[in-house]
Amino acid sequence: MSQTAKVIKLVGTSSESWEDAAQTALNDAEETLENITGIEIESQTADVRDGQIEEYTTTVHVSFGLER
Repeated sequence: MSQTAKVIKLVGTSSESWEDAAQTALNDAEETLENITGIEIESQTADVRDGQIEEYTTTVHVSFGLER
């Protein structure tokens, strides 16, 4: 059986870690999407203040199957 997937880009942020920022984006996606099959990390960046990371940002591609 063939299936088509759609991919969207989301940006998550966290004061804890890049992993937590990715999880934040996934949690938000799960509120409105069904059939999420995976994520791909596009990039990870951070805001720095006074030599310390203040906020982590992770950009992810979320893929999910389309319903027919």
